[in-house]
Amino acid sequence: MPEQTSSVEAEEGEAGGFVTGLARGIAGALFLALPMLMTMEMWYLGFYIARERLLLLLLVNIPLLVLLAHRIGFEETFTWREAFRDATIAYGIGILTSAVVLAALGIVGRDMPASEIAGKLALQSVPASIGAMLARSQLGQGTGQDDDERETPYHTELLLMATGALFVSLNIAPTEEIMVLAYKMTAWHAMAVILLSIGLMHGFVYAVSFIGGHELQPETPWWHAFVRFTLPGYIVALSVSLFALWIFESFGDSSATEMLHSLIVLGFPASLGAAAARLIL
Repeated sequence: MPEQTSSVEAEEGEAGGFVTGLARGIAGALFLALPMLMTMEMWYLGFYIARERLLLLLLVNIPLLVLLAHRIGFEETFTWREAFRDATIAYGIGILTSAVVLAALGIVGRDMPASEIAGKLALQSVPASIGAMLARSQLGQGTGQDDDERETPYHTELLLMATGALFVSLNIAPTEEIMVLAYKMTAWHAMAVILLSIGLMHGFVYAVSFIGGHELQPETPWWHAFVRFTLPGYIVALSVSLFALWIFESFGDSSATEMLHSLIVLGFPASLGAAAARLIL
């Protein structure tokens, strides 16, 4: 009888923890995705963005959510099946949160075509779902497992950096300021932004002792982390920036130079997002 009672209490504790995780997920979706939910460019993109590009963005987001769920899901996961379940729930939270906020703000309504409503909700659900998944690391109190001691494979580090870069890029890529800055930049400005991006990206993780930062062993040469993580991380950030600019059809009729400059401009915040992902995930 005592064993049965303890089993019931354990199940209730797990259920309560999962419900708490869902509540944190909703809070994370609101806190981290609200700037995009209240951005005019994102509203219009939901109307005119090419549906095949939007579908590609939704599909790309799935493995990133699964990875985040496996690492910092609503509850501790032990299998990829559980991680996929949490990723699906995060997507659902993203859609629900986006629908409630956009409806409350009058951005979507019954007088709109179903395709426009679906486009706006689908687009906003990507950052909202990432925000929901990030809630545990940012709003939670931990799970009893020291994540800092968890060994992270190299490819997982790169994917985590891609997730951080994508989340930040989604905030900025739809805005016109990217192309305005790209038009005003010279080659010297572009080079300065590249050096600044790489320097800050490396410094945030290895030099300024942020919580979650990485310390090099005394016997490790200084260039090891720079070559192994910082430079590949910057390439990942640029790749994600290129993907975001293409998804949002930001290039238009721009020249090759302006396209390159816009990539460098967006790569600056994207690289910081990639560095932040290594700190908080």
